[in-house]
Amino acid sequence: MAAVVRLLGEVAADVDGVPVDLGPPRQRCVLTALAVDAGRAVPVDRLVERVWGADVAQRARATLHSYISRLRRALAGADGMAIGRRSGGYVLVTDAARHVVDLHRFRELCARARSDDEQAVHSLTEALALWQGEALTGLTGAWVEAERSRLRQERLAAEHDLVDARLRAGEGGELVAELSARTTQCALDERVAGQYMLALHRAGRTTDALEHYRQVRARLIAELGTEPGATLQELHQQVLAADPGLTAAPAGGAGEQVAPRQLPAAPAPFVGRHPELDRLDDWGTAATPAILAIAGPGGIGKTWLALHWAHRQVDRFPDGQLFVDLHGFSPDRSPMDPAVAVRGFLDAWGVDPGRLPVAPHAQAALFRSLVAGKRMLLVLDNAADTAQIAPLLPGSTTCTVVVTSRNRLPGLITQGARHVPLDFLPDTEARALLTERLGAVRVRENSAAVDDLLGLCGGYPLPLSIIAGEACTRPLLPLTELAAELRQLGLSALADDDPAASLPCVLSWTRHTLTAEQDRLFALLGLAPGTDHGLAAVASLAGVSLSDSRMLLRGLEQVSLIFRNAAGRYVMHDLIHAYATDIGRELPEDAQDAALHRVLDFYAHTAHNAGLLLGSHHDPVRLAPPVPGTHRQPMPDAAAAMAWFDAERAALLAAQQTASHHHLHHTVWGLALSLNTFHHHRGHRYDRLAAWRAATDAAAQLSDPTPLLVSHRHLGHACAAVGLRDEAIEHLQHAITLAEQYDDPGQQAHAHQALARVWGRWDDRHALDHATRALRLFRELGPPLCEAHGHHAVGWYTARLGDHDTAHRHFRDALGLHRAHHNPTGEANTLDSLGYVEHHNGDHRRAVDHYRQALALRRGLGNAFDSASTLEHIGQPYIALGRHEKARAVWQEALELYRQQGRDEDVRNVRQKLDTLGTPTR
Repeated sequence: MAAVVRLLGEVAADVDGVPVDLGPPRQRCVLTALAVDAGRAVPVDRLVERVWGADVAQRARATLHSYISRLRRALAGADGMAIGRRSGGYVLVTDAARHVVDLHRFRELCARARSDDEQAVHSLTEALALWQGEALTGLTGAWVEAERSRLRQERLAAEHDLVDARLRAGEGGELVAELSARTTQCALDERVAGQYMLALHRAGRTTDALEHYRQVRARLIAELGTEPGATLQELHQQVLAADPGLTAAPAGGAGEQVAPRQLPAAPAPFVGRHPELDRLDDWGTAATPAILAIAGPGGIGKTWLALHWAHRQVDRFPDGQLFVDLHGFSPDRSPMDPAVAVRGFLDAWGVDPGRLPVAPHAQAALFRSLVAGKRMLLVLDNAADTAQIAPLLPGSTTCTVVVTSRNRLPGLITQGARHVPLDFLPDTEARALLTERLGAVRVRENSAAVDDLLGLCGGYPLPLSIIAGEACTRPLLPLTELAAELRQLGLSALADDDPAASLPCVLSWTRHTLTAEQDRLFALLGLAPGTDHGLAAVASLAGVSLSDSRMLLRGLEQVSLIFRNAAGRYVMHDLIHAYATDIGRELPEDAQDAALHRVLDFYAHTAHNAGLLLGSHHDPVRLAPPVPGTHRQPMPDAAAAMAWFDAERAALLAAQQTASHHHLHHTVWGLALSLNTFHHHRGHRYDRLAAWRAATDAAAQLSDPTPLLVSHRHLGHACAAVGLRDEAIEHLQHAITLAEQYDDPGQQAHAHQALARVWGRWDDRHALDHATRALRLFRELGPPLCEAHGHHAVGWYTARLGDHDTAHRHFRDALGLHRAHHNPTGEANTLDSLGYVEHHNGDHRRAVDHYRQALALRRGLGNAFDSASTLEHIGQPYIALGRHEKARAVWQEALELYRQQGRDEDVRNVRQKLDTLGTPTR
């Protein structure tokens, strides 16, 4: 009996045309969670998270098994579909030829349209006919919302593609009515604007086409401050000139994002691997793009093969190439969390950090939406296992994925990935590699020694490259002596499935070529916090000048012990870093301690100065003078400070962990405080939480009570930011108790104000009580900006309780102080609150004016999070003034920002407001 699962509308299934009872919503959600990945195993943990959310009860797993059993009974007897058990999860096994899941049929038809231009209109029309309403209707939850948003974007992309295909087929006037409605919904979409202009022009309405361009241009300038993109401008000129080519030209896609180009440089020299390259060519250039899994031992050349092939085929991926090292088999670090890799991909696409969803699965959904329908290449290097790779796979069949791993990835292979096993180089290719590096004459004149070297290496590319580098840097050294050294050091042990245990033997003779200063730096790099380093950090670690440090690093680069990445930072191969760590631990303890103190002082002092540039209103940090040999990196302005924090983010967290390990409590606390503003601006909530947890533990060991007071207060803030309300209140109450115990009214005031913000989420009177206490203390203490924040907090909760006149007086006092002391953040907050009061007092024009001022300030500060809130707020006074189109526009923009930021409750609220206007939400 034929079976069909429908996701593109109300979630349903039928067998031989008879509807199947799929049970309650969560049981239907289980089937949906399997169906979107039909044919691929979904781990149990991921299924539970999709259906119940990240915070689930212990009984969720048992309930999942019950739902699976019921679904199996409901689908019993259905041909071409079954729910199977896989290691660690479940899979919806389907017969792809029967198109069991409408979503996969939709995607197949869209992919077919891209590969067959003549059939594009038919395929896309058939694809869009599969939609019976909003996807996943009847289901709720964070994962469902993210999937629904992604599918909505896929549907919209298909609709746009269908219009382009019809335009290519020569249509025009037939599309005018449809595109007229769509331009209302997508007022700033330049692709839609171009399609509408072309349709109007072909319908003989050239004047209307030119007028539409004028309107779109005016709106882009007014709302975004930008001119139309080059494609739309070119189309405008063609219409003006009555270009005959427009009779069959596609509308184009103006305003597209710049494609990321992340591929590292192609390896050189590259020899051999012809059978593997042939397989990659056959599978990677097929009509249906594949997942290509290159597997083999460490150091066998997997990455080189992947990059060499990628650069040969780069023209096939015009929409971009992404690359990530997943550190699956790093000797000194855990495999990269897939969520971190997804965040890196989103950064590569230029997604505003302030607009990122909070939940990892929502970020993954956003990534899949960005690449949907694009011809892209993803290189996932050094993967640990299938589970690490699965969240990084795009949903679009137009993308090609190349994975490298020491793991043969059987789970990925069973899901249809193409397996490309990589073995040791045959003798002819190994010889060719040495010949490319050393020159044909030197190899021919030393053939016996070359035979020895090839025999000792056993065709292993990594030691072959090290040997070639050594021979090139020591041209006067006979190759016979080099072979004798290698034989004595036992390099043949590297001809193993895992060379990590023997690689130090290879590297030891490389160290013999280093100067004493280079060798010392190599050892110290093994002890340094983090995995990549800037020049000033390395100079501090070694206790030498910047110029000397640069020369030492250049020497290590020449013998391939380190390399510089695309950001100009110094990085070691994982195995070489492990070897360097062992060497570093052999240094005298006083030398190790001195180096770590220097580099930790570098991070502590530079972070402190950078943090001050991001905002002068910090708690005081009294740093001891840096130890001799420490370099403090100068920062000219706040932009430079943010750039430095971005580059050093991982190293700074590693530095804090190192300081904690060495019981440098004041450094641990100071780093958390210096990083606080950066973490807030970039939305690194969990980094901020981890930093303050470590700082609180460290502060408890200090004799001065102030760090502990500050730590509990900031830890309370950090807990509140990730939704840990009870823990947030506990830390803030503890901060108040300590402040009272140590008679510190300033800390009392700050803690009360923080508690007001937490309580304000559900109890305005309780919040007002804490805000009032904070203001009273701030007035007694006298800091003007603290008093300004106090007035604003009291005004806000007073306004929420209905006393608008009192609130207005507090807001005016706060605004005057913020402006007098040049604090645009506080000014924006107060203007937003004044807009609220004026709106509720009935002065809607003044409310709009305040909101617009607040929005301008927040956008100028790069504060997308609060800008979204102001956009929502301004809609109500627009409605009161009868300006419904303005309200619709700001709410639509707020809705998009809320979706990007993962603010689900806010999304629901704005949707309801848009529904009252009769506006379909995208």
